[in-house]
Amino acid sequence: MEVIRGESENDQLNVAAMDLQKLIIIGLAASALLNLFSIGLKASVQDATYLFRRPGELFRALLAMNVLMPVFAITLITIFNFNPAVKIALVALSVAPIPPPVPAKMVKSGGAESYVIGLHMAIGSLAIIFVPLAMKVIGLLRDVDLHMSMWPVARVVLISVLIPIIVGVVVHKLAPTLAERLSKPIALISGIGIIIFIIAVWIKAAPAMWSLVGNGTGLAFVAFVLIGLAIGHLLGGPVPVNRTSLAISTASRHPGIALALAQANFPAEKLVLAALLLYLLINAIVSIPYLLWIKRRQQKILNEGKGMMKKFS
Repeated sequence: MEVIRGESENDQLNVAAMDLQKLIIIGLAASALLNLFSIGLKASVQDATYLFRRPGELFRALLAMNVLMPVFAITLITIFNFNPAVKIALVALSVAPIPPPVPAKMVKSGGAESYVIGLHMAIGSLAIIFVPLAMKVIGLLRDVDLHMSMWPVARVVLISVLIPIIVGVVVHKLAPTLAERLSKPIALISGIGIIIFIIAVWIKAAPAMWSLVGNGTGLAFVAFVLIGLAIGHLLGGPVPVNRTSLAISTASRHPGIALALAQANFPAEKLVLAALLLYLLINAIVSIPYLLWIKRRQQKILNEGKGMMKKFS
């Protein structure tokens, strides 16, 4: 009887742990959706179509995110012998579009709102075509049967990127005063929620994440982020704030689509989620020096501008 009671208690604990994990993931997803909704509340239709009306800037963004990063990821996994889960994660990340929590960080770091929102709308929409195509091309190059149909990608992109922004834009169009009033508190709530829930996810997945550390895994993700920042910064064009936005976007990827790609092609590889979470942690840490450097540059330019104004006044 004691053995049966002990097994029952263990089962209850396992169920409770699974329920907690689901609750954490749902909370993180909800916070991310609120984040994009708050961005959309401050946006107009012109903001949402910003890059579609600027083909040159759109081409550079697509080149950075959909061509150069996949090429770098393939080169990386070809040269080095990483854990299979890490290889899968790198390739999946390289073809996935930008993640939901990024816009607020980019806007705060000096990213122009029109460019940020336009980038999400354009890259998110085109991901429905580019992701399946990229998986096909990578499969041919690596002689591996990779596939991903448009519908799963479209579902994730629509739910987690496009619809929250579009709803926010519609509210802004119909009730601009209300939208402006709601945007800041919703952004604050979503920001706090993202921080709390993502830390909870990292703590929950810590053992699996640390099991991947070693054999160059950490350096691979650091290189992925640094190269992404460099490529985006160089191809961001002459406007400084756009360079910052594209740099952050190129280094950051949508973990939901990356996980969907991995599960569709390698369902038996259980450590991919841990690899993606480890990437998110490293991305957050590695991006800090870049953002601080950008902030110092902006402050220096501002101070120089004030000095020039005083000189001629």
